[in-house]
Amino acid sequence: MRALALLASLVLLSACGEAGDPGRAESSQAFPQAWRPVSTLSGNEFRNEDQRDNLGEAEVVMDLAAIGAGTTVADIGAGEGYYTVRLAERVGAKGRVLAQDIDPGAIQRLGQRVERERLDNVSIKTGAPDDPRLPANSFDRIFLVHMYHEVTEPYAFLWRMRPALRAGGQVIVVDVDRPTDQHGIPPQLLFCEFQAVGFRLVEFVRRPELNGYYAQFEAVGPRPEPAAIKPCNTAKGKTES
Repeated sequence: MRALALLASLVLLSACGEAGDPGRAESSQAFPQAWRPVSTLSGNEFRNEDQRDNLGEAEVVMDLAAIGAGTTVADIGAGEGYYTVRLAERVGAKGRVLAQDIDPGAIQRLGQRVERERLDNVSIKTGAPDDPRLPANSFDRIFLVHMYHEVTEPYAFLWRMRPALRAGGQVIVVDVDRPTDQHGIPPQLLFCEFQAVGFRLVEFVRRPELNGYYAQFEAVGPRPEPAAIKPCNTAKGKTES
């Protein structure tokens, strides 16, 4: 009887879902787990900066996002600072850029670059895989450029990111239309994951300068409780019923 009771307990524990999953951070376990593979962390450069500038990538993205003097922007997954330095120039002295990354080496190199280029309107912050750790009600735009497919806990990440937007603030995603384990994310899956946390798609365009696509989202309605989030369970972005 004792053996049967022990077996029953083990079955119940295994049926409890992610709450006891040792492979997930404790801070993520209140949220559904993503039904998709995740790309391994690539370097901090998508292409080298000269190639990107020759294509006009940053200018296209900043124009689409309506970045101007005085805009406050968070550059998440800033890496070596390609967007950080260009955003800093665009927003000017009255604007602010917060550059965030989870890689300590990237943070150190970015700090050195900010000091070297005397970017007085830039600050730097270390984030977490499931939490960008942004101050609330602070940003007109949040940039996620060629990094969202590497987010291992998208629902926790987006949920914690959402309060950082000011009224009318928007999230900008630039990525590539390919499987998530090949350093991209299909647009329909991207739309579904954002919608699950209470975002609405505002604009979507494919541009050759980006070697991919541009998507823009805004928060709508109340932020859902973590337990109420329905994960997207196919590569096409269908929501779990």
